Amino acid sequence: ERPLSARPQPKMAGAGRVWRVGALLLPPAWRLRAPGRAFGTAAGRRASSVGGRLMLGAAFALGGSAGLCLAARQRLREHSAAELPAGRLQLTLYQYKTCPFCSKVRAFLDYHGLPYEIVEVNPIMRKEIKFSSYRKVPILLANAGSPLQLNDSSVIISAIKTYLISRRNSLEEIVSFYPPVKTVTEKGKEVLEYENKYWLMLDEKETKRVYPVKEVRVEEMKWRKWADDWLVHLISPNVYRTPKEALASFDYIVREGKFGTLEGLFAKYVGAVAMFFVSKMLKKRHQLRDDVREDLYEAVNQWVKAVGKNRLFMGGNQPNLADLAVYGVLRVMEGLEAFDDMMVHTNIQPWYQRMEEVIQKTVT
Repeated sequence: ERPLSARPQPKMAGAGRVWRVGALLLPPAWRLRAPGRAFGTAAGRRASSVGGRLMLGAAFALGGSAGLCLAARQRLREHSAAELPAGRLQLTLYQYKTCPFCSKVRAFLDYHGLPYEIVEVNPIMRKEIKFSSYRKVPILLANAGSPLQLNDSSVIISAIKTYLISRRNSLEEIVSFYPPVKTVTEKGKEVLEYENKYWLMLDEKETKRVYPVKEVRVEEMKWRKWADDWLVHLISPNVYRTPKEALASFDYIVREGKFGTLEGLFAKYVGAVAMFFVSKMLKKRHQLRDDVREDLYEAVNQWVKAVGKNRLFMGGNQPNLADLAVYGVLRVMEGLEAFDDMMVHTNIQPWYQRMEEVIQKTVT
């Protein structure tokens, strides 16, 4: 990545200090709470090497504190991005099928009608992404003239959306506007964060076309960040709320996942027990109520209230990036008790069904 020269610019209302890089207005870096460390380390040390890999793999696939990432195996052929039609943006998504962050990216790509190939990653060995020093999913390999790897779901979405709106810059140059920054968690773990991840890199003319009212852009970024910082952390405590729900979640993993017979039995029963107790630790970490359903209900009703009664989506007549983020996170619970309870006890259903319909139209 080429170095960026920046000089301070006057403040913009509602956006804080910005920097000008070329013709783009860049916001200050978004400082996010670093994700917590994975649970189950002590148990992993006590387990056998195979058992430890299974436990850690299952916990990784299920997202730990980040949310439910079921290790479901989507039975699609693996292709290289080069096999997509020539002259188009060529994309390959490395994912876990129901990881909320991967689901966000798929919702975005589907809504925008972008063809992409999927490589389902084995959550235990992760051989499919051995080419990458970045060991998380989603990873998007993109080719818009030259191959490029994009990491982090929000960076992927912001960079591709910027590219679709503005063809002034190459995709490689656009990605350089989201530099990774090393930070240290409260527990001393070094992690990578990405600056400006919720900001579209548009010039003033493009910005006015996409966001006619400045508050619309601020609102979209606010709720995209909310989906990552809060909503996603409500998933695991809810799908593992009881032993029955934890077992149902792992039954789905084993049924749809890529496990041998013994591996599946181990993952289903030992994993379900472990994640049930993990969910209690997550509840304490995020200061949730005794009945974590109440936090889930409150969050989704807060979202519905923000959308309001006078618009179909937060984006108006069509979803914006915040709509796609919230929808992508919530749909990973489909088929589980937590999802059914959410539909019954909140006001989310009309909006959720509209999202399903509008995305379905673009993929059929």
